Amino acid sequence: MKGGDGSSISPLVSFVLGAAMATVCVLFFMSASPTRRLADISAFSIRNATTTGDLLASDDAGLADANLTAANLTAIPAPAPAPVQAPSAWGDLEEVLARAATKDRTVIMTQINAAWTRPGSLLDLFFESFRSGEGGVARLLDHLVIVTMDPAAYEGCQAVHRHCYFLRTSNGVDYRSEKMFMSKDYLEMMWGRNRFQQTVLELGYNFLFTDVDVMWFRDPFRHISMAADIAISSDVYMGDPYSLRNFPNGGFLFVRSSAKTIDFYRAWQQGRWRFLGKHEQDVFNLIKHEMSAKLDLAIQFLDTTYISGFCQLSKDLNKICTLHANCCVGLGAKLHDLRGVLDVWRNYTAGTPDERRAGKFQWKLPGICIH
Repeated sequence: MKGGDGSSISPLVSFVLGAAMATVCVLFFMSASPTRRLADISAFSIRNATTTGDLLASDDAGLADANLTAANLTAIPAPAPAPVQAPSAWGDLEEVLARAATKDRTVIMTQINAAWTRPGSLLDLFFESFRSGEGGVARLLDHLVIVTMDPAAYEGCQAVHRHCYFLRTSNGVDYRSEKMFMSKDYLEMMWGRNRFQQTVLELGYNFLFTDVDVMWFRDPFRHISMAADIAISSDVYMGDPYSLRNFPNGGFLFVRSSAKTIDFYRAWQQGRWRFLGKHEQDVFNLIKHEMSAKLDLAIQFLDTTYISGFCQLSKDLNKICTLHANCCVGLGAKLHDLRGVLDVWRNYTAGTPDERRAGKFQWKLPGICIH
């Protein structure tokens, strides 16, 4: 009996002692370098996952590592969505201005409707004057923005020019046809043009606005003073460019963008309601004394020897830069007289230097309006 008991207990004791020794070894190995052990286990798990395509955690420490990494990833905030810009009320105006502007942010602008874009109409004569002009005036077409008042004018502009802008209005006026001077639609058109010019200033651009019935023969910028905030052509020029006694014409108008000129335009727009029934040129004349003093604004009136018009005609073709069909009512009358002007100019540019200096070339007078 004793011998049997001893033989049955002995294997059990051996098993217990062996298990205990194995546990002690494992614990000793783990406690010797726990960090390295965890890293080894983690590295083994990743290598194994890469090989087999099945990422498995080797023990609780590996699972904890993976959970920590996932928590860190989910804690990173998602990037905020880009703000959605509301479309501009002026459409692609800024893009057109930026494309046409000079380095000092100056653009030349004119405004047309469908009646002025037909073949042989004012837009054709306008372009011809640039191309037959002197002193590289044709290069200024690169900086010209044509503002169109209706879809047909916009389509016609795009066929012949790079910088076209469609000015959409909500006043209910159909701008496709000619507007008679001082009619209700004419006044809406002129005051809308004035408000548009203010917007161009607010966008930080200087502009030289020219009516499309102005013929360009030489570069007029050399006659615009650097000291002027506003330079405007004259129906009647008295001889002093800074005298407010001169009578302005808004069909040829240069304005530098500044806080002063923007304030002037705001007062000009308000003048529409102060002086009901007046067009924008008359209101300019009525507020010029008050606002130039209030804003310390330098207004230059351009000499009609160089920046001329039918109202006060320059007869010296050796000096003239631009010629405006002002003091002339009706599209037919303007076309008739401006065609005669271009005929004389072509003869003048074809003449010899001696013939030109001698003043042998003169405008065909009288015309319907020109005199």
